[in-house]
Amino acid sequence: MRALLDTNILIHREASVVVRQDIGVLFNWLDRLGIEKWIHPASVEEISRHRDDRVRRSFSAKLASYRAIQAVAALAPEVRAVSDAVDVTDNDRRDTAILNELYVGHADLLITEDRGIARKAEQLGIAERVFTIDAFLEKVTAENPGLVDYRMLSVRKSLCGAVDVGNPFFDSFREDYPGFNHWFARKSQEPAYVCFEGESLVAFLYLKVEDHREPYGDIVPPFPPKKRLKIGTLKVVLNGFKLGERFLKIIFDNALKLRVDEIYVTIFLRSVAQERLVRLLEDFDFVNHGEKRNPYGIEQVYTRDMTPRFDPMNPRRTFPFMSRSGRSFLVPIYPQYHTDLLPDSILRTESPADFVELEPHRNAIRKVYVSRSRFRDLRSGDIIVFYRTGGLHRSVVTTLGIIDGVHVGVTSETQFLRLCRQRSVFSNQQLCEQWRYWPSNRPFVVDFLYAYSFPKRPNMEALINNGVIRNVKSAPRGFEPITPQQFDTIISLSETDPRIIVD
Repeated sequence: MRALLDTNILIHREASVVVRQDIGVLFNWLDRLGIEKWIHPASVEEISRHRDDRVRRSFSAKLASYRAIQAVAALAPEVRAVSDAVDVTDNDRRDTAILNELYVGHADLLITEDRGIARKAEQLGIAERVFTIDAFLEKVTAENPGLVDYRMLSVRKSLCGAVDVGNPFFDSFREDYPGFNHWFARKSQEPAYVCFEGESLVAFLYLKVEDHREPYGDIVPPFPPKKRLKIGTLKVVLNGFKLGERFLKIIFDNALKLRVDEIYVTIFLRSVAQERLVRLLEDFDFVNHGEKRNPYGIEQVYTRDMTPRFDPMNPRRTFPFMSRSGRSFLVPIYPQYHTDLLPDSILRTESPADFVELEPHRNAIRKVYVSRSRFRDLRSGDIIVFYRTGGLHRSVVTTLGIIDGVHVGVTSETQFLRLCRQRSVFSNQQLCEQWRYWPSNRPFVVDFLYAYSFPKRPNMEALINNGVIRNVKSAPRGFEPITPQQFDTIISLSETDPRIIVD
């Protein structure tokens, strides 16, 4: 198999030792799976003119480790049509030339961090062969589970002082902020979230609450007075486990609990890893506010409004809020799948040691629910109340989810696997079994956002006594509609933070 590597991947690989923590995972998988690494002459030319001499020298020294395309294909008519419609700059046209090699069959897949290339691939009908680093890692870890020791991964709350500041993980911070070690030492007794893969630190998050008295003289335009949650330090090494989403959910959970008006982060855009983080933030409606000017350079400032509001057409923009005026459904989930899919909703009777963050679907905010329910008229913005089955006393409602998309007309097993991969509780083999089990009633796929875990979990008996369920025999079997009054009853019984529900 031949993988064509876009220019941004090559630059990310050769830029410096620091960013190889990310790209090294990708290259390790390519080598382990015997996938050839191909490059386009346009990439070679572009890197030869790169402003960073270290990148030029490193790439030149390692050029022999890549296979360069010798005979560049003429643009296919379909590719030329797309190019004529959207390409403006020489860089756009270089990207199209690289994509053309995939389109004409000179490569089996293309790995890129460029969203423009992904959009062109969509128009050309080859999007399934174009991958970001993260998407490629999701694919190979799902298809090759025996090659990954998932049980080496966990997220936990710690103190900054318990983490070794000399760890190479922090080298990128030291490059961006020369006073980082001194700053980190002053935060030694403050909490942080960390994730280790074996002995290697792969993610770190430090949060700070700021009130209306906080000075923001170095931010342009100035911040108005508000209560804010600052993402003080955040770094996630790419490894296919969706840790970025896991840490983003931690940020949202804290913002809701602390009742802040806004979340913000300042970030240098000096590497592909930083740009990738910004794209994840933008997916959840972080917007560019302006700049922060300091002695180390100019950082970009991104903010996220936490005023209760709800957008049913794009619930990620207003996550984790949801609307009382929308439709709500009681949805069953078996005990053996419940906490695996919804780890923050773990029951007191379950051991956390059995549910460390060791699978990609556990870390994701955007998850998948596979169903054969007769009721399929679902839409974005609908609310899911997850009901963990178990009988009169052990069945409990535990979680709120928000529907982000529905795929009813799935036509093939390949499409089904692609929709579910890494966001479903099921393995690839189990998904295949689900697809083949009942050919006349194929399953459909519901994309949902893992929004909120109930502080208190009312059981079936409480739901019956309060009119949410009629009796034991009427427990939900699919997507069971509930009335606004029944939804309000669940919210009250579960002692849910009322701020999350928008009228």
